[in-house]
Amino acid sequence: MKRTPAAPAPAFDLFERTAVFGEGVIEFCLLLPATPINSPLVTQFVKAGTSLGANYGEADEAETKTDFRHKIALCRKEAKETKHWCRMLAKACKPQADSLRILWKEAHELHLIFCKIIRTTDANLRRERAAKKSSIR
Repeated sequence: MKRTPAAPAPAFDLFERTAVFGEGVIEFCLLLPATPINSPLVTQFVKAGTSLGANYGEADEAETKTDFRHKIALCRKEAKETKHWCRMLAKACKPQADSLRILWKEAHELHLIFCKIIRTTDANLRRERAAKKSSIR
C-alpha cells in the first residue's frame, strides 16, 4: 500500500520487529539439515536471535532509566552475537548464504538501533545527573 503525503507514517514497533526477526531465525533454522557442524551453530543462532525480543520486552518494562539502559545493552550484545552466528552459518551452509545475508542485515539494523538508543539514554542520564547536581548547590 502506497502512503499519501497526508497519511501518517505507521507506528514503529520495535517489540514487533524483534519478534518477527526471532520468528525469521526460527523459520530459517528449521529448514537447515542437522549436521555435526550445523547443530551447535543453529543452537547459538536461535538463542541469540530470539533473545532480542525477550530482552527488548524486559527493557520496555524497566523500572528505572538505568535498568532500561542495561537491558538495551543486552539487546545490542545479542544483536551483535546474532551477526556472528549468521556469518558462521553462512560458511557452514553456503547454499543458504543469501537467506542469511537478509537475516544478517536485519540483525545489523537492530544493532544500530540499539546503539542509538544507548547513546540517547546515556546523554539523557548525563543531563539529569548534571541538573540534579546543579540543583543541590
